[in-house]
Amino acid sequence: MSFADRPPRKAAANWQVQGLMLIATFLVATSFPVVAAITDSVDSSVLTFLRFALATVLFAPLVAWRYGLGRPGLYDLMRYGVLSFLLVTFFWCMFASLRLTSPLNTAAIFSLSPVITAGIAAVLLRDRIGLSARIALPIGAAGAIWVVFRGDLAAMMVVRIGAGDLLFFCGTIAFAVYSTLVKVLHRGEPMARMTFWILATGTVWLFLLSVPDLSRVAWTEIPATTFAGIAYLSVFTTIVTFFLFQWGTTQIGPTRVTSYTFLNSVLVLFIGLAFGDALPPVAIWPGIGLAISATIVLQLNGVHKGLKERTISGAPAPQGRA
Repeated sequence: MSFADRPPRKAAANWQVQGLMLIATFLVATSFPVVAAITDSVDSSVLTFLRFALATVLFAPLVAWRYGLGRPGLYDLMRYGVLSFLLVTFFWCMFASLRLTSPLNTAAIFSLSPVITAGIAAVLLRDRIGLSARIALPIGAAGAIWVVFRGDLAAMMVVRIGAGDLLFFCGTIAFAVYSTLVKVLHRGEPMARMTFWILATGTVWLFLLSVPDLSRVAWTEIPATTFAGIAYLSVFTTIVTFFLFQWGTTQIGPTRVTSYTFLNSVLVLFIGLAFGDALPPVAIWPGIGLAISATIVLQLNGVHKGLKERTISGAPAPQGRA
């Protein structure tokens, strides 16, 4: 049975979308300390495979009960397979690049993902990027990079671009294409069902990638806290965030959704404060202000454009413009 011809669902109110995107972004930020705490216990490729596999198993009963898993046709499997392949490509590039470059470099490169997504969305979705968005996107990227480097200009100046950086940049492009194609390839099926099949096909890709490492894992030596961390990542930073970001993309478009990436490094700082970290140096605060301001401008830019288009056409404003 194919889902391709189902009609799209009614768009949610903008404030609901923004609230859920903030929740999803916060959950993503919590994944950094969790991954840091358990990454020494399990190989990174195996960790990602377990994360996807457990998320698929846990999500299946809920989707089956609420919507039915259905039996996707070949075209539907191709849609899900393409999206999950792009997502897995991003994760593979991230882990492979970290063997060749620093986490600082990869964080700085990932801060560019909203800018890259905006360019890809302009081509694939013909999104019109207004003047305020064209200004806010580079400002937000600059603010996020400023926070990543903790306001240290000297550290920024000595950055060297190597093979690892180029590899992760390719992965970031794959992530940006994925973010855009979610809107292109969504055919009106419930987003929970789409999320499930992307997780399921992604698990297959990750299994093929991690086969050589799975046989070397000493399963009995993995501490219980690591399994607890994997469970947290599977439920909150995989099922919940994948679902929310994919749903948000169909509502407000990929550029506005990925602009929340600017807040990742800011939220990681605030989470650290909640767990007793010292206040960040004063030099970081301008970057925090730029990242937050750019995100707000990009969201307001989309709202104002939507209202203008609705006023002109007399019809509900199209979603997804940035």
